[in-house]
Amino acid sequence: MKRIVILGAGPGGYPTAVAAAKAGCEVHLIDDVSKLGGTCLCQGCIPTKALCHTAEVLRHTADAAGYGVKADMSTFSLAAAIERKDGIISQLQAGIQALLKGAGVHFHPGRATFHPSQPRTVCVGDETLTADAVIIATGSRPRLLPVEGVDAEGVLTSDTILRLTELPRRLCVVGGGVIGLEFASVFSAFGCEVSVVEYGSEIAPTFDTDISRRLKPALKKQGIRIVTDAPVTGIHTLPDGSLSVAFTLKGKEDSIVADKVLMAVGREPVTDGLQLEKAGIEVGKRGIIVDEHYRTSCPGVYAIGDVNGGIQLAHVATFQGKKALAHILGHEEQTDMHILPACLYTHPEAASVGLTEKEVKEQGREFSVRKAFYRANGRALTMDAGMEGFFKLLVGADGTLLGAHIMGPGASELIHEATAWMSCKATVEHILRTIHAHPTLSEIYLDAAEA
Repeated sequence: MKRIVILGAGPGGYPTAVAAAKAGCEVHLIDDVSKLGGTCLCQGCIPTKALCHTAEVLRHTADAAGYGVKADMSTFSLAAAIERKDGIISQLQAGIQALLKGAGVHFHPGRATFHPSQPRTVCVGDETLTADAVIIATGSRPRLLPVEGVDAEGVLTSDTILRLTELPRRLCVVGGGVIGLEFASVFSAFGCEVSVVEYGSEIAPTFDTDISRRLKPALKKQGIRIVTDAPVTGIHTLPDGSLSVAFTLKGKEDSIVADKVLMAVGREPVTDGLQLEKAGIEVGKRGIIVDEHYRTSCPGVYAIGDVNGGIQLAHVATFQGKKALAHILGHEEQTDMHILPACLYTHPEAASVGLTEKEVKEQGREFSVRKAFYRANGRALTMDAGMEGFFKLLVGADGTLLGAHIMGPGASELIHEATAWMSCKATVEHILRTIHAHPTLSEIYLDAAEA
């Protein structure tokens, strides 16, 4: 029986622990009880999506008259929305605890440290655990810009903004990536005056340019101010307690005044306190260095999820755990880790899988672009979703999908059809021969494939 020790109970750690226990291993999982589920459950995916849903309810309520419904919009309680979010987290954490117990995983509350002289050995509290394999899955935390005033009162991270119970009148979001845009969209719906300051030339820079360029005016239409090509140079506290976010724009100094500032400029791996150097584990600029099996430079030690500096998505961490466990057990795991769907839960949503058009061009591949729009879809029009919705398929010379990019309601669900086609190496002909129910948003795949 193999003995496996896993550091971190997030979306990489706890599913791997359960899978290893079901495979007959003796599994020890180490983390703080309050952190069960990791960033995804405690500060990321789940709490933010709970607030996204509250924002969606507010939007529908505000538009209710257009559907023949009379609604009272006189009150909104952020405290109640936060309480609902916390209840969802507690419910899911209880589920994880039951899952671990049912699988026979040994849970050790606390923080782990690698033993300085014994290989594949970690210490937690008064215990010392030696294993056949150790998996590091300690996740990440919000990164802060190295600028003046970043530690001022009123400067929030994606962790601390989730604890607000009173709405700021003005919120300035530093960073126009996934995290920043989701919070901007949510707090705008809540009634805040929201500004976004982005260092780069485009918001949502990891998405296809067609998505980024269409999303910007859609967010602006909701009243969100977006400033791009604007590196932040400092945050200054004004006499009345408000904050001035200074940035450079077109070679000149400019600023935005807000009551709260959200620092959303990415995340950094959590490795402090692990004593990785004493265990001979090499760490690079982005995180722990791993190979294709997620092995570190120390034999028998693996690193999965955000801590290895790769793509920071919960589902990526989960499947990296599958790959690492398969290698530990001597199995072959066939999941293609290059076909990774990504979702952006703004209003409207966006989602993508595979290559962007820019990446396909950089690779010098022959391809065609197939586009379709929500405005031609009956189901979209019944949802008042026709104006901004957009589909884009990138098709290789052999007809297989190289990438898919969607903006509009349901994008985060619709993207999985493209993910499945790509995983099966299907062609657009397969899409065209597949009957889609009517009326559904998924019929837009047929429109795009025919384009």
